[in-house]
Amino acid sequence: MAHDLEIADLRSFATVVRAGSITRAAHALQLSQPAVSQRIHRLERAAGDRLLIRDARGTRITPAGEKLLAYAERMLALHDEARASIDAQGGQATGSRTVGLLEDLAVTTLPTTLADFAALHPGIDLEVVIGPAHALRERAERGRLDLALGDPSVMPDAAVRRRRRVPLAWAAAASLDPARDPLPLVMFSMPCHWRAPVLDVLNQRGRRWRIAFQSTSLAAVQAAICAGIGVGTLLTGNVPAHAVRLGSRHGLPPAPQVEIAISRRPGTENDAVVDSLERLMRQSIAADPGT
Repeated sequence: MAHDLEIADLRSFATVVRAGSITRAAHALQLSQPAVSQRIHRLERAAGDRLLIRDARGTRITPAGEKLLAYAERMLALHDEARASIDAQGGQATGSRTVGLLEDLAVTTLPTTLADFAALHPGIDLEVVIGPAHALRERAERGRLDLALGDPSVMPDAAVRRRRRVPLAWAAAASLDPARDPLPLVMFSMPCHWRAPVLDVLNQRGRRWRIAFQSTSLAAVQAAICAGIGVGTLLTGNVPAHAVRLGSRHGLPPAPQVEIAISRRPGTENDAVVDSLERLMRQSIAADPGT
């Protein structure tokens, strides 16, 4: 006889996959490891197949697990949306929540997400903190960020809910000759974690380079690119309208990909408002080709 798939079991399964281990998932869910393991075993019995492989290297998903995961994510999103709607009928949520974003992502994902969140939760005061990863990390360590979108290092690995690799793009003013030697670069200032992969692909191609301009500000980097100071790498959605995208025909290697993540403060697992904000963030980065 077939058994129903329980929401709690699906949530534990999805969290283990995202976290990469039962230990980290248990911490994120604020459950014991045996409790999470029991939920996974119960889900495997209901599914009639093994979903996860646990060995010395951690936890890996099986082909059957990959198939179920796609449905689990959709079922959890629909469940959480329904729960939030029902809760809202019983009384409007109030209070404040704080989300941290890298400036690069704030430009591409923030406006629509904020509008949707405000419509769903008019009684919530939302504070958006925009800054580099190290500044957001300091806030997260003090428990002052409920959700973070950007560098995975902002919160501990156990707090990471979703990871995604996104492409960067080479950009320059039309007047700049990309054959210059050394290649002038426009970059974000240290300790930006996106600098190393950019320099690595140039070094691997044997291109000499020099950093002609650097700043912590996205607007300043975009302005320097448009002014013809050098070649920069940006998220595709942040390439200025007056700049041109460069590629192999200009003698450049493929631009690297970088990793972004949605992280969530431990202890917010039962917070319907943070559930809603996380869901909107996920939808935003999934739908935006610029990320």
